[in-house]
Amino acid sequence: MFQARPTKTTDEAANTPRREGRLPRAWRAAHEPAAGVPRWARRVAYTVPLVVLPSGIWRLGVLFAADKRGGSIEDWAMNGYVVFLTLISEVLAFTAVGLVARWGEVFPRWMPGLGGRRVPAAAAVIPATIGATILTLVFTVIAIITTVTQSKTNGDPLPANFPSKAGSWETVYFYASYVPLVLWGPMLGILTYAYWRRRRSATAGPLMPSTTGSAR
Repeated sequence: MFQARPTKTTDEAANTPRREGRLPRAWRAAHEPAAGVPRWARRVAYTVPLVVLPSGIWRLGVLFAADKRGGSIEDWAMNGYVVFLTLISEVLAFTAVGLVARWGEVFPRWMPGLGGRRVPAAAAVIPATIGATILTLVFTVIAIITTVTQSKTNGDPLPANFPSKAGSWETVYFYASYVPLVLWGPMLGILTYAYWRRRRSATAGPLMPSTTGSAR
């Protein structure tokens, strides 16, 4: 005779661990903090992609505009450029998370030849420092000067079709989307300095061997 298969009780079903999906597992691994990272640094790093996001949303709106301001550039090429620029901006913004996450100190296991090895501090600090400097120069210094003077870097006035001169709610929307970018460079610079100090303190040891427990 065939025996009936035992069924799980309600309590057993509730206590059975669920298998974590691939996407949640990848998300958790990407945001797993490294040892010794302060909470404020994690908050700053997680905020960087959100600071860049509004400008990307504004930029994607160009896809639906009748006048893409592309000049002689074909619409399909302009659309591709806008999408690519938006995606690459978010990818670059997410690299700030690497300055507080475990994968920013130890290469992930899936990387051939490097998986499980320590990330050299200079390999993260040097590119991040260069990036923070460029972002601060472009989106903080030059952007503020351009906004205040309403002129280009060469001194010529901004063109009449520049987004900030659209007027009404369009101008407000443009500034609301791009003003957060002023923080991108300084935030990355702060995270880079904190990363460098943390890695430096983790590798620095005592100059002289400890004499504790020496012969009495």
